Amino acid sequence: MRGVWFFLFLLMSGTTAFASDDLRAAIENARAACGGISNELSHMKTMAGVNTAITGVGTVAGGVALGTGLAKVKVDKQADELEATLNKLRELANAQVIEQPTALVFSGDVQGGVVGGSGGDMSTDVEIADVEYELAQKTKQSKNLGNWRTGMLATSTATNIAGAVIAGNNRVKGDLKSQINECLNMVNVLSNVRMQVRVAGGSDDAELAQAEKIVRACGAWSTVDVGSINSKSTGATVASGVGAGLGLAGTITSATANSDSVRMGDSQKEKNLNTASNVLAGGTTVASGVAVVFNATQIGAIKRAANVADECEEALR
Repeated sequence: MRGVWFFLFLLMSGTTAFASDDLRAAIENARAACGGISNELSHMKTMAGVNTAITGVGTVAGGVALGTGLAKVKVDKQADELEATLNKLRELANAQVIEQPTALVFSGDVQGGVVGGSGGDMSTDVEIADVEYELAQKTKQSKNLGNWRTGMLATSTATNIAGAVIAGNNRVKGDLKSQINECLNMVNVLSNVRMQVRVAGGSDDAELAQAEKIVRACGAWSTVDVGSINSKSTGATVASGVGAGLGLAGTITSATANSDSVRMGDSQKEKNLNTASNVLAGGTTVASGVAVVFNATQIGAIKRAANVADECEEALR
């Protein structure tokens, strides 16, 4: 009878030893599968923050381009009014010359007109000069505003292109996704081994406690929606791409509208191009703003995953 009990004791001791070895092996497997994920996610979080800033600059640049374009419309309208006034004054001056073609000068006095180029009223000549000067200033201001709008649209285009490139690359790639899945698989194995060891008894309490900590911390990967990180990346890429396309079209249109050949040519064509430029500036601003939202929400999704990775790796130490 004693031999039977001794045999059972040896059997149970051996089983406990093997179970303890299995637990240590399961912990090591989990450590190998789950380690290093945090570094990758930390880089992604940084890039999402950078992209949020970049697309934010694009949004501001687009908004400035739109505001500048609207200011240009106001200045162009004032210039048109000044030009209409100037034409009327010139017509008036010409009429005065026709009515009083001769200027008679006696002893330094002026009769029938004034000494001057038009032969008309001195006040009309002064007024024409004033309006010409004011028109020249408005024309210069309009040209500068047009150049500024073109520059801001070019800036928005560049930032949106950069944003599209960064967003397109800032996603959970196949290797990382496979690693997360493998981590969950190893955590499930560890959980099962841990239960078996507890039933067998005689295991190291510290190892059981560590295994439980790993299962709880790393098992949280099952609650993380990794796909949402990629969906937000796709959204940001599309929005930035649209913003880049609209910005490029707006840059070309604005530059054309502000060219000397157009400004000195068909006025209606110039107005149409300016209107199109402002519409495109508004479009790239909206698209850039949407990209900012996608990037900002992607940061939130990455932070959630990064927190799980940090807690998991802390448990693995």
